[in-house]
Amino acid sequence: MGSIADIHEKLVTKQVSCTELTKSYLEEIEKANTALNAYVCVTGEEALDTAAAVDKKIAAGEEIGMLEGVPMALKDNMSTKGIETTCCSKILTGYKPIFDAAVWEKLKAQNAVLLGKTNMDEFAMGSSCETSYFGGAMNPFDVNHVAGGSSGGAASAVGGNIAAYGLGSDTGGSIRQPAAFCGVVGLKPTYGAVSRYGLIAYGSSLDQIGPITKSVEDASIVYDAIAGADRRDSTSVGAKNGPTYPQLNNDIAGLKIGIAREYLDGVRDDVKEAVLAAAKVYESLGAQIVYFDLPILKFALPVYYIIACAEASSNLGRYDGIRYGYKTAHYNGTHDMICRTRSEGFGGEVQRRILLGTYVLSAGYYDAYYKKATDLRGTIIKAFNNAFENCDVILAPTVPMTAFEKGHATSDPVETYLTDICTVPVNIAGLPGVSVPCGFNAKGMPIGMQLIGKSFDESTILNAAYRYQLAAPENFKDTKWGVKL
Repeated sequence: MGSIADIHEKLVTKQVSCTELTKSYLEEIEKANTALNAYVCVTGEEALDTAAAVDKKIAAGEEIGMLEGVPMALKDNMSTKGIETTCCSKILTGYKPIFDAAVWEKLKAQNAVLLGKTNMDEFAMGSSCETSYFGGAMNPFDVNHVAGGSSGGAASAVGGNIAAYGLGSDTGGSIRQPAAFCGVVGLKPTYGAVSRYGLIAYGSSLDQIGPITKSVEDASIVYDAIAGADRRDSTSVGAKNGPTYPQLNNDIAGLKIGIAREYLDGVRDDVKEAVLAAAKVYESLGAQIVYFDLPILKFALPVYYIIACAEASSNLGRYDGIRYGYKTAHYNGTHDMICRTRSEGFGGEVQRRILLGTYVLSAGYYDAYYKKATDLRGTIIKAFNNAFENCDVILAPTVPMTAFEKGHATSDPVETYLTDICTVPVNIAGLPGVSVPCGFNAKGMPIGMQLIGKSFDESTILNAAYRYQLAAPENFKDTKWGVKL
């Protein structure tokens, strides 16, 4: 039974009140957050108000939904009406949206208990959470290691048991990579399955919201709750194959699981061994492992950085100090004010990506870089479509290594960029991918593998992940932190 189902059972059988449960989470956040730095904003008053409303329903004998009364967290790039939403950037300090993101609208309507907003790399640009204006979130398995990025705070909170689940966003692996680092489950849905309305954009053609949870069942429950078409997001089409939760625990005998040899190139030995051991587990469950070549993968990282940075340079042009957020104190004229505000308000990583994106879109370079990248994107999509003619899902490492020590991203930025090498192809092709724990290295740090599916086939990858979870429960370890149900 996953954490969400367990909490639901305890609430409906009155083993614990929602107010008591919420208070215990808030108390544990107060104890643990100094070390984990998972939350940048705690919404205790709002959480307790919602908990009281849930308790009132239960006392009146009314039925409650599966997510009703379950304490959770939102990444700080999702709009929350009246609650500060900063993208962990100086330039948005003090900004309180006047509307809710679509995903929060859905969960709010189900009386989800919002504990707070979680830490992240500034504007989701980074792979360690250390570009955050508030300092990075730490790994619940070892606080001397990073939680990963960009949704590091959500992964740290869930792994540290100071949120039952969290919502993150994934532009190039920002749900799956921190989930792998923190030993939890992270689902990046098909592009368009979940509305992006109210998500502060990084790369609009790549961004997608999804759950970070303790178990595959929980990921399925949360995904089913947030998926759906939304007229306010023109790219949103919703889920196409029905709820995923009822489809868990289906037999996977005969399932063809593909492994692209290129996904194993450059991967550290301990990670490779754990992924191949997981393949053996699948074989013992009756699945068929199919090896194949996917040479186009070598272009995925440069394609991603060109497209993502180009879109970022456009999306971040709205932050100028005039309408909201940070504004420089001293300036001479409007042009100088905008230049100073952006120079002071954006961190170094964000500035680098804006400059790169502006460069590849500029006259004389557009065809050489951006147009070539979009053409290659089409080739990558076709390559995945061809691969799925011979397999049902693709198994790959989530990250080529385990969580690195804090400060490493600064000392070796190239290796930090390479952490995205296994995750970005999924975003380029708009496919669903789920990261699940598949082992530990010699130091006890979690290793993650990802299952990649066909468009809108979340049910197949979640079911395959669930069957693995049942077969290898030893890889789903808990940490010393937080609430113990």
